Amino acid sequence: MSTSANDGEDHGDVFLDEDDIVEEINVDEEDLPDAEDDADSDAEVFDEADDSLHIFTGHTGELYTVACSPTDAQLVATGAGDDKGFLWKIGQGDWAFELQGHKDSVSTVAFSSDGQLVASGSLDGVIQVWDISSGNLKCTLDGPGAGIEWIRWHPRGHLVLAGSEDSTVWMWNADKNAYLNTFSGHASTVTCGDFTPDGKTICTGSDDASLRIWNPRTGENIHVVKGHYYHTEGLTCLTITSDSTLVLTGSKDGSVHIVNIATGKVVSSLPSHTDSIECIGLSASSPWAATGSMDQKLIIWDLQHSLARCTCEHEEGVTCLSWLGASRFVATGCVDGKVRIWDSLSGDCIKTFRGHTDAIQSLGVSADGSHLVSVSIDGTARVFEIDEFR
Repeated sequence: MSTSANDGEDHGDVFLDEDDIVEEINVDEEDLPDAEDDADSDAEVFDEADDSLHIFTGHTGELYTVACSPTDAQLVATGAGDDKGFLWKIGQGDWAFELQGHKDSVSTVAFSSDGQLVASGSLDGVIQVWDISSGNLKCTLDGPGAGIEWIRWHPRGHLVLAGSEDSTVWMWNADKNAYLNTFSGHASTVTCGDFTPDGKTICTGSDDASLRIWNPRTGENIHVVKGHYYHTEGLTCLTITSDSTLVLTGSKDGSVHIVNIATGKVVSSLPSHTDSIECIGLSASSPWAATGSMDQKLIIWDLQHSLARCTCEHEEGVTCLSWLGASRFVATGCVDGKVRIWDSLSGDCIKTFRGHTDAIQSLGVSADGSHLVSVSIDGTARVFEIDEFR
C-alpha cells in the first residue's frame, strides 16, 4: 500500500520508495519460500522422476491414442486434439512424419496386421490410410456422418472396420479404396468393436447398452445381446478370445459380461467393479482377463472359474491397460498420470513409471516387447523401457 501511495510522488521520494520495496521483497521472501519451494519441489518431482527414455512432443494438444507397429519395433503412431496424427520412432528424436489433412481431433490410429499401412480416424468422420514404406496417402475413407470412435484392421487383409458416433459401423477395402458395407442397427455411438481373430465375424458394442454380432460379408446382424442379463448402461470396451468363441464386454455400469459369439448368449458375468469399466484385455498365455475401471481398480480374472484372482488398487481411475506380450505382467495407465506394471500372479505393483503430468489416455507395446508407449492429455507421448518384463 505504501509503495502505491508513493508511486505517484515526486523524485525525492525515490529513496523511500526503494526502502519500501526492499522491505517488501524481504516480506515476500519470507512469504514465498513455502510457495516457491512447493512449486520447485513439484517441478523437481516431475523432473527427477521422469522415468521415460524418450518423449515425443510433436503434438500441440491432448493426446488420445497410440499404436505401435506390429512389425517395426521402433515405429509408433499417435493422434491428438490438435487435429494431427504423427508417425515417429522410438529413440529417433529427429524423425517424425505428420499424418496431415484431418479437420478435427484424431481419435484413433491403427496399423494393419502386416504393418504395411496405418489408418488415422478423426472426429471429422474421415479415415486416412497411409502407406508406411512410401509415406504416401493411400486412400481417404469417408461415409460416416459423425466422428470415428475406433478403427480395426482385418487380421489377414487390408479391410478397415470403424465405428462412428452416428451409431453405424463401416467397412472398406483399403487396397481398392472401396466401400464394402455399413452395419446399421445400434441406436447410439458405437464405442467399441473388432473382427474375431479368425476374421469371420464382427462384434460391436454401443452406448445403447447392446452388443451386436455381424456377418462381415452380408452385413447381416446375427445376434443382438441386450436386456435383462446384460449391461444396463453403455458398453465402453470389448475383447475377443483368440479362438473366436467368446467376447468380453465392459460397460459404464461397472459390469463385465462374457458372451458366446455363436449363440449370442451371455455365458458368464464378472460383476465386481463399482464404476465405469474403461479397458479390458486378455492374457496371451493363460485364461485370464484384466479389467480397469474408474473405481481405481485393476482386476485380474480367472475366466475358467469367473473369479477375481487379484485386485490391484490405484490412486485414481484406470483408463487403459495392456498385457505385456505373453508374459504375466500387465501395464496400466491412470488418471494420476502414472504408468504401472503389475504382476498378475501376485497382484503386486512391481514398477511405477513417472513423467506424465496428467491423465494417461492410451498405451502401446512395441513389436519386440522392449518398450511401452503412453500418451497423455499433458500433450506428450512417453516411452518406457520394459525389457525386464518380457
